[in-house]
Amino acid sequence: MPYANLKIPADTLTPQSKKRLQDAVTDAFVTVYGERARPNTLVIVEEIADDGWSLGGTILNAELLGRS
Repeated sequence: MPYANLKIPADTLTPQSKKRLQDAVTDAFVTVYGERARPNTLVIVEEIADDGWSLGGTILNAELLGRS
């Protein structure tokens, strides 16, 4: 089963944008594996809260991501 776990900053996508992202990832797997992959492709979108991750030792938050 194709599987994708996407981690995004919390509250940055609308429900419609999340659906478009999930559909695009599913379509990418179908492009590689063929239509047989579509019903078995699992796409998880995890929203990470401010200060829930870091890059190069710097804690990421809304201010650093330009969402303040």
